[in-house]
Amino acid sequence: MEAEGIVFDIRRFSIHDGPGIRTTEFLKGCPLRCRWCHNPEGLNPGLEMMFWPRRCLGCGACLLACPQGAISQNGSTVSTDRSKCTLCGECVAVCYAEARQIVGRRMSVAQVMAEVARDLPFYDESGGGVTLSGGEPLAQPDFVRALLRACKKKGIHTALDTCGFAAWEVLDSIREYVDLFLYDLKLMDDARHRQCTGVSNALILSNLQALSRCGHAIVIRIPLIPGINDDEDNLRQTGVFAAALPHLLRVDLLPYHSMSSDKYSRLDMTYPLPATRPPSAERVAEIAQMLREFGLEVTAR
Repeated sequence: MEAEGIVFDIRRFSIHDGPGIRTTEFLKGCPLRCRWCHNPEGLNPGLEMMFWPRRCLGCGACLLACPQGAISQNGSTVSTDRSKCTLCGECVAVCYAEARQIVGRRMSVAQVMAEVARDLPFYDESGGGVTLSGGEPLAQPDFVRALLRACKKKGIHTALDTCGFAAWEVLDSIREYVDLFLYDLKLMDDARHRQCTGVSNALILSNLQALSRCGHAIVIRIPLIPGINDDEDNLRQTGVFAAALPHLLRVDLLPYHSMSSDKYSRLDMTYPLPATRPPSAERVAEIAQMLREFGLEVTAR
C-alpha cells in the first residue's frame, strides 16, 4: 500500500525554508514540547479541532449539528468539550463563518506530489524545491521516506527541517534523499534542554555530528528565545560545537516572535511564554557577531 501521513498545512511560495521558491509540507506530530513552539497545531500526531472565537456569529448551528453534544453556549461564549468531540466534522460543515476547522488531513504520497507538481516551474526558475517540516517530520518516518524518494525521482531539490530527535536508523534510512538538512539547535546544556523541550539533547547532538561526518549539507537553525537560550554561556557552547562540525554551510538565527499565541487559544491551550518579547535587532546583531568569532557564517532573519 502507498504510504500515507497526516499533513496540517501545505505552504506554497515559501522563501524561508531552503533555497529558492519552495513548497513546504507541515507534518503533524512532534516528540518535543518546546515552550516557544510556533506551530502548536503540529504537536499532536492526530487530527484536532481549531476554533476561532472572533469569527463565531453565535448562530448555534454547530450546537444542533454536533451528534455528540460536545458543543455548548453560554451567552456569546461557545465552548467545545474536546473529550466528547469525535472530529466527525458536522459542526465544520454548518459553520458558515468558518470559525471551525479540523486541523490535519490524511494524505497519500500521490496527493502531496500532485500539490507539489503545481509549483514545478517555480523550482526550475528559482532553484527551489520541497521542504518537509512540522511538527517534526521524522515522527512520520515511512511517509517522509516515501515523499523524499518521490521528489528525488522527479529531480526536485529536497530539504528536511528537523529537530533531530529520532533514532539514527531513521535518519540513516532517509538521508540519501535529502539535499539539505535544516537542523534545529536549541540548548547545549542537557538539563536546560530537558527543562525547556521535555527531552534530552544527547541524541540530537550525536545525530547532527553523524550527519556532518557523512558530508551532508547542513544549516543549523537557532531559535533565539530571550531568557532561555540567548545567554553568553549557551551561545559560546553552541559556537564551539558548531565550529567543530566537519561540514556546515552556515548558522541561521531565528529571533523569537509571539505571532502564534492566538493558535494556542484556538486549540484550548495555554501559551507558555506570555511575557516574553522578541529580541531587539541590536541584540540579534550582537549574537551573530559573537558566533562569527568562531569562524561560522551566520545569517539572521
